Amino acid sequence: EGDEEGDPEEKSFALSGLLAKETRTFDGVELKFVEPAEARMPTLRWRLYEFKGDEQTRTLHLHRCSCYVFGRDRLLHKFPGFVATDHPSCSKQHAVIQFRLQNKDDGMGGTIQEVKPYVMDLVSTNGTHINGERIEDQRYYELKFQDVLKFGNSSREYVVLHDGPIDKGVHRD
Repeated sequence: EGDEEGDPEEKSFALSGLLAKETRTFDGVELKFVEPAEARMPTLRWRLYEFKGDEQTRTLHLHRCSCYVFGRDRLLHKFPGFVATDHPSCSKQHAVIQFRLQNKDDGMGGTIQEVKPYVMDLVSTNGTHINGERIEDQRYYELKFQDVLKFGNSSREYVVLHDGPIDKGVHRD
């Protein structure tokens, strides 16, 4: 009646990673990050001003998405927050800017909630720099007003600024 030749096959309920992989894809491309639970839309009109030398080449309006992926992977061109960095020293998915909800002590025993921008290097080959300092991979760093970002060995610099709070119901760029 029972099969005596071997033990019955044991079922494995260990995590396979397949579900996580499915939630990290966009149009069939596996993303190197997942938005965290504290991801939020920005409450200030954050901007990135791109410079090549002394010339401003473009302005990125960061208040339109909760995250932005910087890199050379053209398969992500339809991703709402994809920013192409065409320099050969930049990785396909080089870095991400993520807006995150943070609790801050209000100084009176309570907390204030703020949505702040953070940058994370996505294990790029040539790194991400804030104000000339290379940051560690896979770790969020808060971006502050007038910080300067660089990706890889590109000469382009991105200056972080904001233009005050977002007015609900009023559309300005």
